[in-house]
Amino acid sequence: MKFPTPYTLKQIATIIGSKYVGSDDFPVLGMNEIHVVQPGDLVFVDHPKYYDKALNCKATIVLINKEVECPEGKALLISEDPFRDFNVLTQFFTTFEKSQSSISPSAKIGKDTIVQPNVFIGNNVKIGKGCLIHSNVSIYDNCVIGDNVIIHAGTVLGSDAFYYKKRPEGLDKLISCGRVVLEDDVEIGALCSIDKGVTGDTTIRKGTKLDNQVQVGHDTTIGERCQIASQTGIAGCVIIEDEVTLWGQVGINSAVTIGKRAVIMGQSGVSKSLAGGKNYFGTPVDESREKLKQLVHLKQIPDILKKLDE
Repeated sequence: MKFPTPYTLKQIATIIGSKYVGSDDFPVLGMNEIHVVQPGDLVFVDHPKYYDKALNCKATIVLINKEVECPEGKALLISEDPFRDFNVLTQFFTTFEKSQSSISPSAKIGKDTIVQPNVFIGNNVKIGKGCLIHSNVSIYDNCVIGDNVIIHAGTVLGSDAFYYKKRPEGLDKLISCGRVVLEDDVEIGALCSIDKGVTGDTTIRKGTKLDNQVQVGHDTTIGERCQIASQTGIAGCVIIEDEVTLWGQVGINSAVTIGKRAVIMGQSGVSKSLAGGKNYFGTPVDESREKLKQLVHLKQIPDILKKLDE
C-alpha cells in the first residue's frame, strides 16, 4: 500500500508512539508485507527468526521489537508490539466504508457487462467490458476486474487474509487493506474464495481458469493461462507461474513458487517450490514417475517381509 502523500519517519513514529533510528525527515512512502516490499516501504518484524530477512529486504523502514544496528540507508521504528502498530498504521491510512446499496455508486462497470440479480459490488470496484457476473457473487471494495471476465454464482472476491497472531487472550487479526485483481479473460467457478492482499494485491493473470470451490490466499499471484481444478487450496504469498495445471484437491503451502507449465496431479500436497515443465504427484509432492515407483515399492514390502520370515 502506497500512502496518498509521502510521510516522514518522525510523523509515522508519532502515529504509533514509538522511538526511531534515522533522520526526522527520512521518507516513508508506504507499507507492505515482506514478500512484496519496495524501496520506501515500511515492513514489520516481531520474531528473531526473521530479523535478518526483514533488515536486508527491499524495505527501507523496519518496524521491529528490538534495538538493533540499523543497516546503511535504512531507518528503524522501535516498537513493543510491531504487529499491533502495523495494524494501527493500516487503520490510520484506510477506513472501512459502509455500503448503502447492493451495487455501490462509486463502482465503475464497463460496457456490455451483465450483472445478474443479487450480486454485491462494493465501493471503488472497477469492472471492465463484456463481463458476466452471476447471481450471489460478492465483490468487496477496491477489487479490479478486467474485460471478458466470467464469475460464477456464490464466489467471493476480496475477503480478508487468514493471518492471525496468537496472544494469551486469543487470536489477534492482521488487518487487510489490499485488493483482488483479475486480468482479462479470467473465469472463476462457483463458490470460490479469493482473499485480498494484506497490503498489496492478490492477482490472477490473463486467461486463467478456476473450477468451482477453489481457495486463493492473500497476496498470491497466479500467472497467465493456468487451469486450477475443484477443491484446490492455495495459501498466501504463493507464486504460480504461467500455464500451470493444478488438478483437484491440491494443497499448496504459503510462500512457495510453482514454475511455468508444471502439472500437479490431484490430491497432492505442495510444501516446497517446484521447477516448471514437470509433472508432480503425492504428499509430500515429488515428480510423478518417481512417486509412482515409490508406491509400487511400498506394495512389495509385505511380500518381502513374508519371504524373510520363511
